Amino acid sequence: MKKRKRSIVQADTPDGQRAGEALVEVVENQIRDNDPPETRITLNRLMSLGESRENAMRYIACAVSVEVFEILKHQTPFNKERYLANLRNLPELPFDS
Repeated sequence: MKKRKRSIVQADTPDGQRAGEALVEVVENQIRDNDPPETRITLNRLMSLGESRENAMRYIACAVSVEVFEILKHQTPFNKERYLANLRNLPELPFDS
């Protein structure tokens, strides 16, 4: 029997769970593909600050969510400069600054 991997996302609704898991999948893909390399650098930096891998992934997913929101809400293209700036500023959350 294959053991199911526990999700690092703990949302209140099924839709929120799916959305959160999709954001984490984006982060995992960026790390796997090393594109952009700043995602892996940010993961390592956050973990060196004492964050667990799971929490570091959640932080990075917050930066991804800003870009997804802007793309969907305002029909704007992906803003790599803003994304990289948000990664650099973590663990300060993009929407808290």
